[in-house]
Amino acid sequence: MGQLNDVGETDGWRCWLCDEPVDREMSPNDPRGASVDTRITKARAKKRKQDNGNLPPERLAHKSCNTGKGANDPVVPWADHLIVVDAAPIIAAAERLERKGGREAMGRCPTRGDADAVAAWLIDRLSRLSPDLEVHSEIVTTGGQYLVSLLPPQSGSQSLRSLPARVTGRRSFCERQGASRRYVAVYTGG
Repeated sequence: MGQLNDVGETDGWRCWLCDEPVDREMSPNDPRGASVDTRITKARAKKRKQDNGNLPPERLAHKSCNTGKGANDPVVPWADHLIVVDAAPIIAAAERLERKGGREAMGRCPTRGDADAVAAWLIDRLSRLSPDLEVHSEIVTTGGQYLVSLLPPQSGSQSLRSLPARVTGRRSFCERQGASRRYVAVYTGG
């Protein structure tokens, strides 16, 4: 039970798959009870251990979420309230950002407000999914739609003008870069 408590404290007693709270007092046999999960399947973990010896940390999951994914790669669902088209798989995008950096297109939105909501949700969700991964979102207008991308922080980026961003419970600001219609939403903890 010591390992479960350590993993639970690290993850803030939230399931890494569904992002819902996990009751530490619930029986481990209950579907909503706590269990320890690996972020990758056992087969991929075995291969990764042979290749470089690095395994991702264990994560807290509801028993039903953990057993529901079985030996398949996990899928982190997008929130139902978000309006997003061509949504990218969140875990695969996080893994690519951790491994290679670069830019990950996460989805397209019909309005700027929808894109802001998606960007804020993604930053918040990734802060719990991959705590060591630092990313910020970029929203670009493309043919009447708004493309939301994630990318690692840029060193020395210039802030020409601060604009308010709607993020509940976090300090935030937007940077307008150059004369283009490209805005970068940067969300800091706090």
